[in-house]
Amino acid sequence: MNRIEACSEVHVLSPPLPAGLRRGSAPRVLSKSARWKPGIAASCRHTEVFASGGEATGAALALALARDALHAEAEDQRPWLWVQDKAALRLSGRPYRPGLPEHLRHRLIHVAANTPEDALFALEEGLRCRDLAFVIGEIAGNPRALDFTASRRLSLAAEKHGTALWLVRLDARTDLGSARMRWRAAAAASPPPRWNPQAPGQPAWQAELFRAHTFQPGHWTLRDDGNALVAAPVAPDHGDLVRGSGARSLAAG
Repeated sequence: MNRIEACSEVHVLSPPLPAGLRRGSAPRVLSKSARWKPGIAASCRHTEVFASGGEATGAALALALARDALHAEAEDQRPWLWVQDKAALRLSGRPYRPGLPEHLRHRLIHVAANTPEDALFALEEGLRCRDLAFVIGEIAGNPRALDFTASRRLSLAAEKHGTALWLVRLDARTDLGSARMRWRAAAAASPPPRWNPQAPGQPAWQAELFRAHTFQPGHWTLRDDGNALVAAPVAPDHGDLVRGSGARSLAAG
């Protein structure tokens, strides 16, 4: 982890606290025809999330998926790494520690990188560190540095060292990459709170899994209920906005 400091501004947000995560079942071997659902411990170590830079959707969904993977595999109290390049930081801002899940906020290591090259270097170094629970990266657009070779390097590092990466691509085209799972994400309406309809609802996303080596592609409305990730499948309608039962609007991506 020492080499990361040479390329960027590093923020270590206090010592680790107990995670309080539930211990789930052991990972299962899944067929390629399996349908993804929360709680499945997939073998995928490199995931990409494509989202608008005008929302906080991409990073929020990446963090929800990371938490779901921790729930599915085992308790984990290690710190985790969040890397942003300058363009991504300008679009989505720095992580707001009080807004993070309580069991994660004091375990965050944040890296503000000057360039995409620096961000990729920090991500790869983080993936080589077995003392990290997982890594989240945010890179804006389609920088030349993030070509297929760079993507493959991230995949190989994640697979070799066993550290999972969720790479958020802000305002980016779905160019060639080696991530074994690729999502498109957008904001969805939150369900009204039970006791106070005027209060903010739980985070929700319209999510399309458009590439996966282990699972069938599909569309879901995903919601974080505070304890677990909840999914409602959506039937796609030529990639346009569709409606399910009730008043919630869903999107295919």
